Amino acid sequence: MRDGSPSATAQRAAVLRAVHHRYDRPRVLDDPVAIRLLDRATATVVETDLARFDTPALRRLRATIAFRSRYAEDALHDAVERGVAQYVVLGAGLDTFAYRSPLAAALRVFEVDHPETQAWKRARLRTAGIDPPAALRFVPTNFEREPFVDALVRGGLDTGAPTFVAWLGVTIYLSRDAIRRTLAALATLAPGSAVVFDYSVPADALPAPARSARASMAARAADAGEPWLTYFDPSEAASTLCALGLTVREDVGPDQAIDRYFRMRDDGLRPGTGARLVRATIG
Repeated sequence: MRDGSPSATAQRAAVLRAVHHRYDRPRVLDDPVAIRLLDRATATVVETDLARFDTPALRRLRATIAFRSRYAEDALHDAVERGVAQYVVLGAGLDTFAYRSPLAAALRVFEVDHPETQAWKRARLRTAGIDPPAALRFVPTNFEREPFVDALVRGGLDTGAPTFVAWLGVTIYLSRDAIRRTLAALATLAPGSAVVFDYSVPADALPAPARSARASMAARAADAGEPWLTYFDPSEAASTLCALGLTVREDVGPDQAIDRYFRMRDDGLRPGTGARLVRATIG
């Protein structure tokens, strides 16, 4: 993100969640709140101009965004059934879980983000007339200046109790060192904690058409001040987590995503081939 501005990536993800909710059937993710967080002009375009968002690249991207949130929320549901009662949304952007999911009532939810982006989101919530639930804590922090676990403690996290962390749509924008530092901090959470995060595979692991589409999207992200920096292959992701003391429980690629979430549909909606999701546990 550019200094002094909220994240363009957060805005784009909310737009595509809103498009998915408005047009795709069956829905992979049920998110009626996303459109309410958009400015009026953008929301009107979503409601009236599907063609703008229905290019092959944006269809794949919105399927990927819907899939990653659905997967994380399914894993969170399982964690709650095991007794986890704290949920951290790391790099929350315009995430809407706390404002739409019945599961939120069973949790203390912590939204962690850069102060600029979080202030922008809170203004969007006020404009939409959405009151944050009492159990939600906003945790603004500049990750370059304050370790995010310290910020969470400041925000009221009980470090002695297990926590579920969702870290979505972020790693591609960070350096390897920043990713490793974040994972190392997550590894200090209480035993029984878990994290779901996504990563992108290198271009040489993609078919030629996907490489071309990625190059175009990466160029647009760089123009918006949010360049794509880091990719992992699955073996490197697993070895990095293992070295930090995290246990990989599942690494889900596009084939598994299609089998789990996209089989029973006739519109051809499918996630892209370059993104994967990892679920890992601590202790």
